[in-house]
Amino acid sequence: MPTIEDFGSFKIYMYFGDHNPPHIHVIGADFAAKIRILDAEVFAGKLPGKIGKQACAYVITHKDRLMAIWQDYNG
Repeated sequence: MPTIEDFGSFKIYMYFGDHNPPHIHVIGADFAAKIRILDAEVFAGKLPGKIGKQACAYVITHKDRLMAIWQDYNG
């Protein structure tokens, strides 16, 4: 599971051979969630307010890059 971004209090990961929809994993010390790349919505798990906003904003800003990584990892 390669790290895509490290924010200190949480990291963004993507798994090789993962299931659809294209998404990232946001993991911190006491939380974990999945965010869809296409619409930056949390669809599994929960994130603390500030971290959720930061992670979703990251997905919106880096959508094209994240989709390219998803394609590389998941075909």
